[in-house]
Amino acid sequence: MSDTPTPTDAAQETFISHLVELRDRLLRAIIAVVVVLLCLVPFAKDIYALLAAPLLKVLPAGATMIATDVTGTFLVPLKVTLMAAFLIALPYVLWQMWAFVAPGLYHHEKKLAVPVLVSSFVLFLTGMAFAYFLVFPIAFGFFAGYAPAGVQMMTDIDKYLSFVLTMFLAFGITFEVPVIVIVLVRLRVVSLEKLNAIRSYVIVGAFVVGAVFTPPDVVSQLLLAIPLWLLYELGLLLARFVVPPPVDDATG
Repeated sequence: MSDTPTPTDAAQETFISHLVELRDRLLRAIIAVVVVLLCLVPFAKDIYALLAAPLLKVLPAGATMIATDVTGTFLVPLKVTLMAAFLIALPYVLWQMWAFVAPGLYHHEKKLAVPVLVSSFVLFLTGMAFAYFLVFPIAFGFFAGYAPAGVQMMTDIDKYLSFVLTMFLAFGITFEVPVIVIVLVRLRVVSLEKLNAIRSYVIVGAFVVGAVFTPPDVVSQLLLAIPLWLLYELGLLLARFVVPPPVDDATG
């Protein structure tokens, strides 16, 4: 019997080697997050206090946040610290992802992937910062100012965390719009002319998204809807510089 490996055996060996590499890179990414988390755990209370600062500033004198769950005072700051650890370790996590997929990409795909990864990370953080420094003070001020007479605003820390995470995700994803537009145009998923043609629908959709994902005050809704629209326009502007050549003229 010949010991020469068959094409099936070679393909299976390649598949297994990819799985092993994927496992190793996932472990490295997880270890990085855990290491950062362990470094931040001693400061968990301070990190949560920083996250809660926009709400605490607008609470009436003597009012505080509360924990209705026995484990809330421990788990909620730990969750916030884990989120902070993941964000700090995210560049390394993305680098591990890139190192895994890069060997299978063409040169032009690599040229597109690196700017997309970097800009996506920066824009997501920018969206979170926009929510924290601008939207939260306005939204929480609205809630505190409209509390009925005889009712003291005392928010549960776990519900506050859920609200903040929802807002961070909403604004973080919103700020990804230029990257999404550029990628769609560059990969020929949709033409730039088509994206220009649906501008009016995008504007309406932006205000719908603002109404769904923000507090009920008009200002907070506008603070999501208007950036979403403007970021779409920015994506259209930048996409003009990455429009692929016509298929007949493309060299591949």
